[in-house]
Amino acid sequence: MALRLIIFTLVLLTALPAVALENENLLVTMPPGYKVGFTKHAPKGVITEMVRAAETVENWTEMVTVQIFFGLHDSPASFRLRMDKLWLSSCAGAKSAPVGGGLVNGYTTMTWRMSCPLNKQTGKPETTWFKAIAGHDSFYVVQKAFKFEPSSEKVAEWVAYLNKVSVCDTRLPERNCPSGMR
Repeated sequence: MALRLIIFTLVLLTALPAVALENENLLVTMPPGYKVGFTKHAPKGVITEMVRAAETVENWTEMVTVQIFFGLHDSPASFRLRMDKLWLSSCAGAKSAPVGGGLVNGYTTMTWRMSCPLNKQTGKPETTWFKAIAGHDSFYVVQKAFKFEPSSEKVAEWVAYLNKVSVCDTRLPERNCPSGMR
């Protein structure tokens, strides 16, 4: 477990193909111009929040959040339903809409968009894209959030980023990690 956290952090921070991965791994990179603003490791998982270089996790306009829930066996659809209930109950006028999903490298995925026209805590709108992946060992969620309504160009950029997020497993040839990462 500790090795996976170290490997995850290395992949996240460096995104170099020479990193040696072992077992099931989330493949995600730090976006250009971003920095890690917060990381918390716990027995049940890890969360990392990345913000633009000039921002903080206390004062951000754009954020990428990566969560790994160790040992959680859930479906992206049921995870989305729970998130929908939370958003809809905490934000008047909140909306949720599917963006995509299916099998990626043998893993069930789902991508969806949620929006809140006025977040009570910040007084600003919030729009977030989620990608959830049901792994064999863990459950993975990567989110891209905005505290404003993003342009269609920004949306396309970040949906492309989320489309590149995947899970691989060095133990399974049909779900093997990219070349140079074994």
